[in-house]
Amino acid sequence: MLEYISAPEAAKKWGISERRVQKLCEEGRITGVVKFSRMWLIPKDVEKPVDGRIKKRKERDSK
Repeated sequence: MLEYISAPEAAKKWGISERRVQKLCEEGRITGVVKFSRMWLIPKDVEKPVDGRIKKRKERDSK
């Protein structure tokens, strides 16, 4: 049987806000997530999804 953690526990574990975890759940970016009533249940061993908002900047050639 899978063990689950709540959104606040995942937020603390991953170092992000609880609201961000909720948004990731809503967007389907966390595999195996289940919504039970008003609470998101996240598999305990799932990895933090890659943050698609951050893009790597290319180094500019110096003139």
